Amino acid sequence: MPDKPTTANWISIFGLGLIWGGTFMVVRFALDGYGPVTVAAARTTLGAAATLLLMRALRRPLPGRAPGLWPHIVAIGLLSTALPFFLLSWGQQYVPSAFAGLTIAAVPLFLLPLAHFFADDRLSWPKLWGVVLGFSGALVLIGPGLTDLAEGGEPLGLLACLGATLAYAISSTLTRRCPPVDPISLSALTLTIGACVLVPLMLLVEGVPTWADPRSGIAIIVLGLFPTALAAVLRITVIRSAGPVFMTLVNYQVPLWSMLFGWLVLSEALPGRFFYALALILFGLAVSQWRTLLRLMSR
Repeated sequence: MPDKPTTANWISIFGLGLIWGGTFMVVRFALDGYGPVTVAAARTTLGAAATLLLMRALRRPLPGRAPGLWPHIVAIGLLSTALPFFLLSWGQQYVPSAFAGLTIAAVPLFLLPLAHFFADDRLSWPKLWGVVLGFSGALVLIGPGLTDLAEGGEPLGLLACLGATLAYAISSTLTRRCPPVDPISLSALTLTIGACVLVPLMLLVEGVPTWADPRSGIAIIVLGLFPTALAAVLRITVIRSAGPVFMTLVNYQVPLWSMLFGWLVLSEALPGRFFYALALILFGLAVSQWRTLLRLMSR
């Protein structure tokens, strides 16, 4: 069973909600000067460099050779960095940052069925109804675009963002099941694996990047240091200490922050279906995790 959440876990959850909620706005700034693969590769590489330096400064050990450890590390690196960073960057070329943030709220909808089969959290009837409600919200969000799927562009951007949420959910389950390893070392190695995949892809598809306008360049640096390096350490620490279901509490905050930043800073229009979808997704999350939320709040 997951451990009792600590005060530090709660602070980390709030911090992650704010950081990740603002990430989509910062990605939008970066995409004004760079291609989507370059944005994903740069943030992953900077994040890897920062966490490797932190790992060395704190003298954290490299993982050993426990059975199944390195396959877990490689899979987590691909599914928590390389794949979702690319999908979100590519998708945000065609969809508002607020939409990308809304899709992240769907992570628990994928995570709960996965946790039923591969972790220690059984899927009860209330959880199942919550998942159904949440997915109905996701359909409200992406449904209009699916009718024009053959045209590409925005419809494919919608699916790319939703695919990133599935990757995050799978990586959260794998992180919880990963053999014991120092969280900072795990963060550094998973980001390094992501960089090893994305940098060659960037060179092949978009070439060697150069310094663009200051806003885009600074946006990439911010992406590498905060929502990538810092958030990776916080995320893995929380999952390993309090469990992947507790980690899903961050998803109640992310869409709210992303919509607020998108509206206030980017002047994005927020269609009515965004609010209907948000209400259904959050209500589905509340129904599916009601008992867990009560236990967490009582602690």
